[in-house]
Amino acid sequence: MSSNEKELIPVIAQDVRNNNVLILAYANDEAIELTKKTGYMHYWSRSKNRIWKKGESSGNVQKVYELLYDCDKDAILARVEQEGPACHTGSYSCFSKEPLRPDDIIAQLWRVFEDRRRNPTEESYTCKLFKDQNKMLKKLAEESAEVILAVKENDRKQIIYETGDLLYHLMVMLFDKGITMDEVFNELQGRRK
Repeated sequence: MSSNEKELIPVIAQDVRNNNVLILAYANDEAIELTKKTGYMHYWSRSKNRIWKKGESSGNVQKVYELLYDCDKDAILARVEQEGPACHTGSYSCFSKEPLRPDDIIAQLWRVFEDRRRNPTEESYTCKLFKDQNKMLKKLAEESAEVILAVKENDRKQIIYETGDLLYHLMVMLFDKGITMDEVFNELQGRRK
């Protein structure tokens, strides 16, 4: 056990919009200081043995609204605004009783996109895509290629992960162009034979 792990404190992240519990993670003093300094949740990864910013690879960041210690100061409640799913499985929460239906996930993402359009921030990956159409299109091409590579490697887990990335970027583009998912689904329905 590293010295960083000895100083870990459990952190419960709660969605400020609806009070749902999102995740239980751990932080050390350095992660807590980075969280306070940046306004975005940082945790200690026990598997990677390092500090990580929530959403550093997925873009599903947690903007901090407040950090509350419990009465014994041995746990933290982090009230956050979650961008995208909180759980690494793609679920809204690590504590979901049932998997979300696709239309629930789409509706949640659409609400995030609407919020990012109304309240843009410099740190938001989604906002960066909205600002730069070339970046948006480049990411669509990259994610398409990554799905193809994952299929060629026959890596089921990677296919799922890369498809999630592709669908996210595709949805950002559709939202940006004012095209709803219902319009796309109607197009698909018309192709049934």
